[in-house]
Amino acid sequence: MTDTGERTTSHTLAKESPAEAAGKGGERRRGGGDPATRGRTSIADGVVEKIAGLAARDVVGVHAMGGGLARTFGAVRDRVPGSSKSVSRGVKAEVGEVQTALDLEIVVDYGVSIADVAQDVRENVIAAVERMTSLEVVEVNIAVSDVKLPDDEDDEQPSRLQ
Repeated sequence: MTDTGERTTSHTLAKESPAEAAGKGGERRRGGGDPATRGRTSIADGVVEKIAGLAARDVVGVHAMGGGLARTFGAVRDRVPGSSKSVSRGVKAEVGEVQTALDLEIVVDYGVSIADVAQDVRENVIAAVERMTSLEVVEVNIAVSDVKLPDDEDDEQPSRLQ
């Protein structure tokens, strides 16, 4: 293939001859300005929910995510061969263009300070979501729906049945 001095791409609207390029100091300019301004990035609610769910589960004292009914259905679904654990269970996100708001429902371990766990969850979730998405987290509402007692059966333990 011979080089004609012209660059073409599927996005090129006008071609510039070598003489025109030379008239601009010999440098070719691509596009129009900062690459960050050439398009839009949108982030789905589910993406933010997954990030927040994983960040919340990383906090010591969080036993599970979601309310009793959601955890029961989730435990049954998790036992179905080929299914995957829902990391966004117990998380609801509203995502705008530059901001997001989150609602989390958690179950805490018995004996931990609920206020401390809620603060740690809030800090961890905000840090993770803002770092990964560049969205401003305007609020993280946390509802503690249950306390896991030491002698309670664990809903999320694997079944003995195969």
